[in-house]
Order: sequence, then structure tokens, then C-alpha cells
Amino acid sequence: MTASHLIACRECDLLHRRVDLPPRGVAHCQRCGAELYRIRANSLEKTLSLVIAGLILMIIVNVSPLITMNMEGRPQDATLISGVRELMDQGLPAVALAVLVTSLVGPLLELLGLLYLLLPLTLGRRPWRMAWVFRWVRRLEPWCMLEVLMLGILVSATKLADDAEIIPGMALYALFALIFVMAAISAVLDPEVVWARLEDA
Repeated sequence: MTASHLIACRECDLLHRRVDLPPRGVAHCQRCGAELYRIRANSLEKTLSLVIAGLILMIIVNVSPLITMNMEGRPQDATLISGVRELMDQGLPAVALAVLVTSLVGPLLELLGLLYLLLPLTLGRRPWRMAWVFRWVRRLEPWCMLEVLMLGILVSATKLADDAEIIPGMALYALFALIFVMAAISAVLDPEVVWARLEDA
């Protein structure tokens, strides 16, 4: 028996032998009853559709204004990139880099990596260097903090509401939807199915 056939409980660390489950089956720890793993039906196909939706939303977030500030009859659009540029101009390069990585680079690389993996796998093909790419996609997850960006935008808009008329832009609605899409990807994607498809391919 190899290490790939064993799984440790996240709650009590008891080792279990991995067994094949029926569709939508769930394996539980024999000692504490915690969930070990489950089989999600059509995991790759559902995740792929969410990834495509996420990429479309990502384009909207980056090309449309997040908010429009109307100050004394002069409208001014604020986009994600213009916000990063403004932080750089104010002498905050570290904050600008953090915003850029967590709100643009990280989510975009995760979505592109998943598209690179899932599209060939659903067609029964094995993408080049799949294991390496999938490990990096999993490592990128903590760097995707779109909800923090949304919170920052809402706080800023609230503070500016007394001085200017704040008009939500298309990108703000797209960002809100993208947060839910990214959460759904994490919930739907089953790594066990990805590795199983890798062996089949």
C-alpha cells in the first residue's frame, strides 16, 4: 500500500485506507466521524463552467469602472488599475503591490491555471506538466482576496458619500458576482477527481 492510498483525518489524525465511493458518496472518520472526502458528481465539468464565468467577470472587473464619483458635476471613474496607480503615486508601493497581487494577479492566474487543466481533462487528454500546474493553482488560493477588495471599496465609498455622489459601476457588480464564483469553484472542485483523471489520461 502506498501513501496515495491513505488519508489522515483532519480532526484526529487517524489514518484510513482510501476506498472507492459511489457518486455523491461521503467517507467519514471511524474514530470521530469527521468528513474525510466526498465524491462530487460532474465536478470537473461544473468547475470548468464556473472558471469560464469567472474569466468573463474578471474581464468586466478590469475594463469597467468600479465606481463613478460625481463631484460638483464632474464625473470621475475609478477602476482597479487606476486605484493601484493612485497608491503608487501616493508613495505606497507595497500596498499597491499587495492590491495588485491579491485582487488581479492571484485570481487571474488561478482561473487561467484551472482552465489549462480542466479543459483538456474533460476531453480525456492530459495537459503538459499537469501535476506541477495543479499544485501551483492550489497554492494560489490564499492569495485571492477579492472579498477584502470589495470591503475596501465599500468602506471608501461610504466615507466619500458626503463629499460626492457615488455611482456603482458595472465592475462593482461583476466583482460581487466574481467573489461568489471563486467561492463556488473552491466548493465544487474535487482534487481527487483531478488526480483520478490524470491517471486515466
